Amino acid sequence: MNRTARLYALVEELRAAAPQPLTVAALAARFEVSTRTVQRDLQALMETGVPVRTTPGRGGGWSIDPAMTLPPIHFTAEEASALAVALAATDGFAPYAGAARTAAQKIVASMTGPASAAAQELATRIVALPAPSDATVRTAVEQALTTNTVLRLSYTDAAGRESNRMVEPAGLLTADGRWYLIAWCRTRLAGRGFRLDRITAATLTTEQARPHNLTGLLRGSAAADAVQPATLAPLTPRLEKQMAPLR
Repeated sequence: MNRTARLYALVEELRAAAPQPLTVAALAARFEVSTRTVQRDLQALMETGVPVRTTPGRGGGWSIDPAMTLPPIHFTAEEASALAVALAATDGFAPYAGAARTAAQKIVASMTGPASAAAQELATRIVALPAPSDATVRTAVEQALTTNTVLRLSYTDAAGRESNRMVEPAGLLTADGRWYLIAWCRTRLAGRGFRLDRITAATLTTEQARPHNLTGLLRGSAAADAVQPATLAPLTPRLEKQMAPLR
């Protein structure tokens, strides 16, 4: 068993035993490797964000929170190739690009056989021209959306005019390869779209934003016909039901 397959199998072994911990010695015997190798593998899992933890002392060992991990996922070669393309399209300036990279690492670690080979082969044939990226701005926008917090922006519009705004984030819009923060602008007292690569500075405040309906803010704009990407539909059936009364 190669290391990638063993890392994946270690997670599943811990999931099967949860919430009871397993000792390093027991895991080493299970996978027929040294305790030093298991210890190194478990440390690698921790560093990639897998929620494994160790309990010292008598009766202790390594365990995992099954609620924080996914059960085994088996990809076809075509699905693995599609994932490679989708991850390549997530450039460094896209929202949540950092989280996408760590998710990609976990997906790659779980793939074996033809699926893994297909994704790796296609990945060698995809290149991209890097876009300007400001990690500080991207992180502030991500946190504002996640925590529903008012955001202070410095923004340069298409004509080169600079302005400072206080905005209440509502969501994200992607169009023609660009990302926009859709928010209620307190300066304009209206919904506005802010292209992420034109935000020169972004700072979180401590103020909670009021809830805003994304569809409502887009109404009457050039993006009024925007629809939810079909690929996201499986993620949002519950959200759709919650938003129905607001429409």
